[in-house]
Amino acid sequence: MILIKRDLQEIIEGNLFKRKAIILLGARQVGKTTLCKQVADKLGLPTLFLNCDEPEPRSLLTDTNLLRLKQLIGSSKLIIIDEAQRVKNIGLTLKIIIDNIAEVQVIVTGSSSLDIANEINEPLTGRKYEYNVFPFSTSELVQNSSFLSERQLLEQRLIYGQYPEVVNNPAEARETLINNLNSYLYKDLLAINDVRKSSQLEKLVEALALQIGSEVSYNELAQLLHSNPHTIERYIDLLEQSFVLFRLQAYSGNVRNEIKKGRKIYFCDTGIRNAIIGNFNSLNLRQDVGALWENFFIAERIKYHHYRRNFVKSYFWRSFQQQEIDFIEVENAEITTFEMKWNKNKRGSLPATFANAYTVKNSHTVTPENYTDFLLA
Repeated sequence: MILIKRDLQEIIEGNLFKRKAIILLGARQVGKTTLCKQVADKLGLPTLFLNCDEPEPRSLLTDTNLLRLKQLIGSSKLIIIDEAQRVKNIGLTLKIIIDNIAEVQVIVTGSSSLDIANEINEPLTGRKYEYNVFPFSTSELVQNSSFLSERQLLEQRLIYGQYPEVVNNPAEARETLINNLNSYLYKDLLAINDVRKSSQLEKLVEALALQIGSEVSYNELAQLLHSNPHTIERYIDLLEQSFVLFRLQAYSGNVRNEIKKGRKIYFCDTGIRNAIIGNFNSLNLRQDVGALWENFFIAERIKYHHYRRNFVKSYFWRSFQQQEIDFIEVENAEITTFEMKWNKNKRGSLPATFANAYTVKNSHTVTPENYTDFLLA
């Protein structure tokens, strides 16, 4: 397996041994554990690795005390706690270590930001750096190979996504994605006590996968799945907290005829999305290329900003007259708009209603010819 350096690695290394925990959140199989091991290998310090999917490490970290923690840590200087969301009261355990064992650095990974947040937010106030880990970014892949080779693989990225195992073993990409879907996608969600209807959750995910790029109505989804809007919204919250998908809210300000409460849903990885609907066809055989391209680029921009610590808010925009902007970024009150076009000969235009109401810093049309301009700068 090729080890690809992650953009987060240098950020993590710059924040070690500051008496704060490093929290890495992300879906299963995106490379959180590998990233921790890369950091550990570079440090070369005595390291204790605790996999909390296993019962014994969970037991050792649950409702413990300082004496037992010192015995567990011994002479280790770096402590890696993997899948920490499975440890009850992990936040209090981490607080004891940080407050009392100054010479130790703790790195924690979790697959559910909901569970981790519930456990650590209050105990670790002012005691943590928190980062999301996504499937490989375009920037990371270009640094590992080359600009040209990555552009040549664009269709493959749209179809199979950028999970590390998919990238490292492209011949087995389909099998890997289906296995991830069946083994990991719902694992943490279904472990939560109030998620009982697994079939309903699976039908919801499939319905959302078929609607990428379109506005989503909780009421319509509830009717489709014979549920209620509150349950649909709760499940979508859980899917977002588990890094399966993410939402864009409608941008609205002072235009009377614009949509103010709309939402679109995209998947964190296009390969997982395609596995959900069972479609790995090449792009020339697909009817969803435009939506797939839109999903891919927006997900890549979110990675781009997160790894560069740019604090940008993301939206879409639409009016009741069906004028639309695919993607909007707002940074320091400045607006940048993006229209995604798979056909390189098409050009988007800024709707007059929006242009007249708002000051736009930049407006871009993103195609396969120029997309790297926005992901590598």
